[in-house]
Amino acid sequence: MNSFIYTPTPNLAKSKSFFQQLNFQELPAEKGAYFSDGRCIIEINENRSTRPGIKIYKDSWKEMHDKKVLGSFHSIEGGQVLADPNGVWVYLMEGESPIPTDITQYPLSTLGNYMGVSLEAVNFEGTRTFWEALGFSIHMGTPEQGWIVLMHPSGVGISLMKAGSCPHMFINPSLTYFNGKNNPGIIEKVRKTDVLIYEEVTAFSEKGEVDNIILREPGGYGFFVFND
Repeated sequence: MNSFIYTPTPNLAKSKSFFQQLNFQELPAEKGAYFSDGRCIIEINENRSTRPGIKIYKDSWKEMHDKKVLGSFHSIEGGQVLADPNGVWVYLMEGESPIPTDITQYPLSTLGNYMGVSLEAVNFEGTRTFWEALGFSIHMGTPEQGWIVLMHPSGVGISLMKAGSCPHMFINPSLTYFNGKNNPGIIEKVRKTDVLIYEEVTAFSEKGEVDNIILREPGGYGFFVFND
């Protein structure tokens, strides 16, 4: 894995507390704050000009500059940043990751089975074309079904959905955790923490029960904790 979930914070202590309460493991780093659930790496940045997005490391991104579908590149220290059609920022960093990226030793968090980044798109085809130009390819689903899963060689995956297809609040971008029949137990564990539940979702339950929840970390990322 050579890609990070990248999030800002208005308060580093609160951001750290959010992840610690959900049993994410803080990674050793000389500079900055990084957490992992064994499936993804989350980098927290105190710089107030940071925006939620995805950070990918590669030796060089020069071949991307001529792809007009990607739009404008904005230079930052160590790389460039651009945005997809939904305003989700993508940080294209050149060189080696600042921390070791082997996270297989770390356990799953309280949230369970991580499945990747979820995005809702008004311009579905334009969004798909953007991410494919960055080297992502379809792993599951079809545009006709209204959703696809795109994977990048760096290890990051994106679940792309057409606008209006989800009967609940949708935060762009969000992390998705699918836990099947184990989700009610995970919801109960979350309730025992001080983490605020952003939305209790009953739309998928015939009995009107809360079987899915949405969280939101201080930097803005959503967390879908769902049963399927």
